[in-house]
Amino acid sequence: MRHLAPEAKALLRRAFDAAVAACHPRAALSGRLPPAPNGRVLVLGAGKPAAAMAAAAEDHYLAAGVDVTGAVVAPYGHGARTERIEVQESSHPVPDGASVAAATRLLALADAAGAGDLVVALIGGGGSALLCAPQGVSLGEKVDLTRRLLASGAAIDEINAVRKHLSAIKGGRLAARIQPATVFTLAISDVVGDDPATIAAGPTVADPTTFQDALGVLSRYGLEAPAARAALEAGARGEVPETLKPGDPLLAGTSFEIVASNATALAAAARVLEAAGCAVEVSSVPEVGEARLAAQSRARTVARRLVSGGPLEPTALLSGGEVTVTLYGGSSEGRAPAGRGGPNGEYALAFAASLREELDRSLRPDAVGPAMARVCVLSADSDGVDGASGFAGALFGSGELTSLDPGELRDAVARHDSSSLLQRHGAALVTGPTLTNVNDLRFILLLPETG
Repeated sequence: MRHLAPEAKALLRRAFDAAVAACHPRAALSGRLPPAPNGRVLVLGAGKPAAAMAAAAEDHYLAAGVDVTGAVVAPYGHGARTERIEVQESSHPVPDGASVAAATRLLALADAAGAGDLVVALIGGGGSALLCAPQGVSLGEKVDLTRRLLASGAAIDEINAVRKHLSAIKGGRLAARIQPATVFTLAISDVVGDDPATIAAGPTVADPTTFQDALGVLSRYGLEAPAARAALEAGARGEVPETLKPGDPLLAGTSFEIVASNATALAAAARVLEAAGCAVEVSSVPEVGEARLAAQSRARTVARRLVSGGPLEPTALLSGGEVTVTLYGGSSEGRAPAGRGGPNGEYALAFAASLREELDRSLRPDAVGPAMARVCVLSADSDGVDGASGFAGALFGSGELTSLDPGELRDAVARHDSSSLLQRHGAALVTGPTLTNVNDLRFILLLPETG
């Protein structure tokens, strides 16, 4: 592994695959589904893992002879075969008409739940787009606002604060419709900090944000959205009911449990790397914010290790979190169109560019290449889809960073066009939909000097 690029690259891929497998719905739900009551079990769900979660739940309850029905919605191409639970598909990350139809169906089923029923809510990342019940705005207006929020660089909790206050299903409103049935939510977390109110915009849990908070997001990012602003201002004046808040009696019969998260994935990856003889360091601080800035910070840390002569043994630096890419703020007028890529691909390229710059400042010219050759990088989204790239992220093996032209790297990052460069260099990590989503995974493998 110390000498051959394919070994190091294959090891990082195995670690990624193990991380994803540990968070697959069947693994995550094993032993976690609640026992059936005297009444029926109604499964409702939304998110990238929702269809696979529904299939696992259906198998469990049917094997126990339990009457189970329901409906879930997953992104196009993320479906699963079921017998009793309806699986619908809709658009992500921007809602469409199918998202509205899915929300309408889930709300109808929620309204029909009875006092003796158990509603098992299966929630995962992506649910906030897949379920769309516009309130105060049209679907078209919500689509436009969602696109601009995603391009603004706003954090997911900020985006969801706006979504929840323009929705009839988010922010605990689905749980309110389920009453008087019991609600048991099982979630695969895709958010930093595992906040239940942020995962899929919290359809079954209390929402601590307000209409005023949502208005603050629009102002902070300079987003002009007259219809949305008018709807949010009406809510801030008390003309529209708030989302459900902590302590609301409508949430008295609900419970919530996270069955898999970024920590689950990192622990599984660490086991693979340790078994291969690597020292493993797992960051306790998630990487968030702009992808290029997070990458620059990581590159400085790695450069210091390399310049000091380390490491003495293969060492894997693992981190999670969620980085973003700001394409433009409130308006794209006058700006060159962005290329194609995703935050994880951009992170990898920005890391490579920054590492080169740091080493150029600290080492002799003839030592920079060998130092770069000792670094392997994987930066990918656990759901298998990194932004608009069409693949999961980036994977560079030992020696492969040295072949990258610094000017080409800087240009790709500036234009947010990581995809073409990654494909040209054979560094695009392609997995297809993984049917789970626990946020970003980043593994940096440092190899010892061979001399």
